[in-house]
Amino acid sequence: MISTVVIVGGGTAGWMTATYLKAAFGDRVGVTLVESARVPSIGVGEATFSTVRHFFDYLGLDETEWMPRCSASYKLGIRFEGWRAPGHHFYHPFERLPVADGFNLAEWWLRLGDPAEGFDRQCYITPWLCEARRSPRALDGSLFASGLDGPLGRSTLAEQRDQFPYAYHFDADLLAVFLAEYGRDRGVRHVRDDVVGAGQDERGWLTCVRTREHGELTGDLFIDCTGFRGLLINKTLGETFTSFQDVLPNNRAVSLRVPRRDPERMNPYTTATAADAGWIWNIPLFERDGTGYVYSDAHCTPDEAERALRDLVAPGRDDLEANHIAIRVGRNERSWVRNCVAIGLSSAFVEPLESTGIFFIQHGIEQLIKYFPDARWDPVARDRYNDAVAHAVDGVKEFLCLHYRAAGRDDTPYWKEAGTRPVPDGLAERLTVARSMLLDENAVYPRYHGFETYSWNTMLLGLGQIPAAPRAALAHLDPARAHAEFARVRETARRLVAALPSCHEYLATIN
Repeated sequence: MISTVVIVGGGTAGWMTATYLKAAFGDRVGVTLVESARVPSIGVGEATFSTVRHFFDYLGLDETEWMPRCSASYKLGIRFEGWRAPGHHFYHPFERLPVADGFNLAEWWLRLGDPAEGFDRQCYITPWLCEARRSPRALDGSLFASGLDGPLGRSTLAEQRDQFPYAYHFDADLLAVFLAEYGRDRGVRHVRDDVVGAGQDERGWLTCVRTREHGELTGDLFIDCTGFRGLLINKTLGETFTSFQDVLPNNRAVSLRVPRRDPERMNPYTTATAADAGWIWNIPLFERDGTGYVYSDAHCTPDEAERALRDLVAPGRDDLEANHIAIRVGRNERSWVRNCVAIGLSSAFVEPLESTGIFFIQHGIEQLIKYFPDARWDPVARDRYNDAVAHAVDGVKEFLCLHYRAAGRDDTPYWKEAGTRPVPDGLAERLTVARSMLLDENAVYPRYHGFETYSWNTMLLGLGQIPAAPRAALAHLDPARAHAEFARVRETARRLVAALPSCHEYLATIN
């Protein structure tokens, strides 16, 4: 029987893990979380997947309980600016493509669409809502997408059958504080102390972590949430970390917390703006914006990156403190080694381009519950866990590599190199297919990684990778139903823009 779990490290990863374990097992498993008051968290403001709602519902938390405490706002998608060409933008929404006569609207757009208007506005409702800064909820709290509202209960990522239309932005530090209070109230033992070492038995398994003031903290299962340091998984157990720097260009970031000049001009989306040596994010929280420049230090110094970021998002505000971060891009060969599981940045990280950091945490936690060990420490369960985590990370790696290889920019040394870097073998094959036709479910990364076929095709079309011709079958089909679907998208978008409040207007009612 595994009855005690020790989590090393707090922050978003540590407290998401601790609270989820308590929600799942109650008092049947004791949970201790130890974190140092001297080790700062990296969180500067987080954007998420729409699937994160499963986490909050699993804990029994309503939006009105946690969002105001975390300066949270809604995210309907990501706006990509300048990736195809300066001045060009498109949206990657949380919205599946409508279908007419067996073919989705992106396929029909290749035959019937207006090239003068972006494919995203013709095929999706979400871009219209984004540009009008609309909330996904009406003032009475109802969701614009009928049939998708209501609590999920104790459900997981694997049970999401419908595409929920939004995710969240939140202050990661505030979320950790909120979850720490939630966890302590439900029996998580919280130890504030420095971890100075770890004990191991003759097999190399962990027996305890040693702290400066509280002595030895013993446990059956140890969870490493120490971020890029990998204190247990790498430094103690020596697990191999595989870098993705050969295929993904960025390895540093600098961030700023920026007061919004007009608080009511809150965008309900994350913005990713192409820059000379990487890209710049904007994450609008309820009371401020989280911003940052993700870049390659082969093409830009930290000082140059900070100045470029300040000039774009906070001119004249040199008083704002910058946070410089060295990014460890890649994953551990195994995230579960002996009796230690790494979750969060200590397990894997790619970069924040598609908001996968929280997704990796949530996925890792859910898989841990699924394969939770007993006294046998079944190696099959451990190996299944490691495979699931590795496949999710590798799939995201491929998807992000597509962004750089397919981007239309080549106007700086960084973008010239990014467009010619090697890609994983699987992605090379997919890009070959994409030159002839849009990808289908048989042509995207086949293991679960959080991104559906529509996401792959949205990025390809948005970045200007247009197949040579529409599918031949469309020339033999009556286009009437497709025309009707295009008209429905446009009419629904216009109706919702007129009916829904602004994002700030709605959130002000729950803050």
